[in-house]
Amino acid sequence: MSEEPRVPGHVAQDGGPQADGAAPPVQPAQLPQHVVKRTRMGGLWLASGSFAVVLLLLLIFILENSKSVDVAYFGAHGHVPLGVALLLAAVLGILMVVIPGTARIVQLRLTARRHRRADAARLAASQQPSAAETPAPGAG
Repeated sequence: MSEEPRVPGHVAQDGGPQADGAAPPVQPAQLPQHVVKRTRMGGLWLASGSFAVVLLLLLIFILENSKSVDVAYFGAHGHVPLGVALLLAAVLGILMVVIPGTARIVQLRLTARRHRRADAARLAASQQPSAAETPAPGAG
């Protein structure tokens, strides 16, 4: 097993301390004003780029599966490309999940709104002074 030559300032390949025994250089901490925060526009840009890649992959899928197939559904018959038939089946499957999920989200939001209103009403009622605690007008 050969040993690497010890050169001043040389960093060992195993990521350990330098061969000359000196500590690795310390990186200065980033100042708070130099840290870039994530923005909605940046998220939108990333989402639109991802969406474009997915659409490109779908287009390639449809073009590669252009063989026509027979489709029958409740007495309706037709001929469509295989890629289109599979894409349509996937979209309908997604809708079977999204529609009930949306209904459940709306239901939970309505319940949360009712609970917030009830809590606000209870808090307001507890902060109002009772009639025994308020001094009578003119007394004092």
